[in-house]
Amino acid sequence: MTASSPDEPVSPDAVSPDAVSPDESVRPLERGLAVLRAMAADPSPRQRAGDLARETGLARSTVDRVATTLTRLGHLRSDGRDLLLTPRLMEFGNAYLASCGLPEALAPHASALADRLDESVSIAVPDEDGVRFITQAPRRRTMAVSFRIGDLLPAERCAPGALFAARWTEAERERWLTRRRTDPLDSRFPAVPKRTGADDGRQVEADFEDRVRAARETGSSLDDQLIEPGLVAVALPVRDPSGTTVCAVSVVSHTSRHTAPSLAEHALPRLRSTVGAMEHTLRSQAPAPPPPADALAAFDSSLKEELGSGFLQSLARGLDVLRALGSRRGPMSLADTARATALPRATARRALLTLQHLGYATAEPDGYRLLPRVMDLGFPRLSQLTFAQIARPHLAALVEQVHESASVAVLDGDDIRYLARVAASRIMRVDITVGTRFPAYATSMGRVLLAALPEQERLDHLSRVTPRQFTPRTRTTVPALSRALATAAREGWALVDQELEEGLCSLAVPVTDDLGRVIAAANVALHASRGTADQIRDTVLPPLREAARRIGEDLAVVSRFTGSRIR
Repeated sequence: MTASSPDEPVSPDAVSPDAVSPDESVRPLERGLAVLRAMAADPSPRQRAGDLARETGLARSTVDRVATTLTRLGHLRSDGRDLLLTPRLMEFGNAYLASCGLPEALAPHASALADRLDESVSIAVPDEDGVRFITQAPRRRTMAVSFRIGDLLPAERCAPGALFAARWTEAERERWLTRRRTDPLDSRFPAVPKRTGADDGRQVEADFEDRVRAARETGSSLDDQLIEPGLVAVALPVRDPSGTTVCAVSVVSHTSRHTAPSLAEHALPRLRSTVGAMEHTLRSQAPAPPPPADALAAFDSSLKEELGSGFLQSLARGLDVLRALGSRRGPMSLADTARATALPRATARRALLTLQHLGYATAEPDGYRLLPRVMDLGFPRLSQLTFAQIARPHLAALVEQVHESASVAVLDGDDIRYLARVAASRIMRVDITVGTRFPAYATSMGRVLLAALPEQERLDHLSRVTPRQFTPRTRTTVPALSRALATAAREGWALVDQELEEGLCSLAVPVTDDLGRVIAAANVALHASRGTADQIRDTVLPPLREAARRIGEDLAVVSRFTGSRIR
């Protein structure tokens, strides 16, 4: 078998299971990940296929096939000739965060420490000669820490770096020196300000070596404005039950509040106590069971039949394998990976070898484990998406389908507040802007949101508002509104026909999170002349529900390890 035929089966006994041969690499998976890395590294959120071809060195036809496949899988979105990353791409960063188990186990301790010290707290892991953030518990201040989960920093420019470097082998130290001398300005680290040409590289290296020696001796590390002026931090290592340093916890402040030494004096006692509690939590973690068979068989073979040569089946399968490695904590065996993805062992094995070859996974005695580099696939950028940014593309697709305006809103006191809106291109249209507020009782989105409240909260709302008669159709009595809310709760949608304004009809459904909780509402608003209430319900409700489902799914992916973005 040659490398030019990536979808042919390979005997699982053809080579040693631990061998990583470029000749066995799944080329479409390599190329797909190269395109995603290039898009994530570009500061512009929009790229074109021609630009990606130049950036990656791939043929334009190859980039087109990769983009077609990634778009159909939901990881890219096309807008005219532009390509954009989608929230679903964060599934891969989530897979790493889930498989390492650290955010789930340690984030509550970090948040509690931030509350006690009233300072920002970060958790970071080593990533080759860099440091990558996996958890942030920030304090909201004018001078706030703005690092994102997934951001990568040079080891020599932050407190955790010296702690990790204290355990480097000579080969790892040489790799750091090589990087330092080929990239003295830290150009490959967009999360930090670039160094100036005036910086003395030899002095930077000598200073870091001194801090590494101090970290070995004291077990702690200080960052005295290494990243940028004004930012100071103190960090301690966190070790797993085998004694290996798996991450570091930093308390971060500003020189307006502390010097580096005073921060250490202020924070170290509680920081040490927190690290002890974290290590106890890691010792107490129960082994994670393997996922059931077919649990992650997301690949849809019908796409290959539909798109033919335009769809890269082995890229889709390889991404399924990457996602599968996040389905359990710790390493995952080849057998479990194949079973979870419903792939032949040979196919799963080649994908695993490819991910190992590219630095996204590592082989261990018990199987394969994801590495932090996976978060380079757009995680930091996408983690900052707001709810409106998540919802807007789905609203736009809905508007294109039904040719009417669509919005999302949340309950804000006794009103609804619009968070995102896409207007239809009509001469006569509903003119509402983001931030607009309406009384919840008189709107379809308000009724959906009120219907999701516990019954006593619904009654409390109705008892404290004084309904206004906007039109002759407006329901203003508590019994009538109670019946409307009960109907919305039972049927899962609400239709308001000219109760807020003459001629305005609106249909709304809830947007739910991954636990089924109603977090927002989506609606389509149109002129009553477009049809009867039954016609509007029959034609608009199915696509509206689908749009709301997609919004909820995207929000669940974005917020899984970063917190809610409803605002």
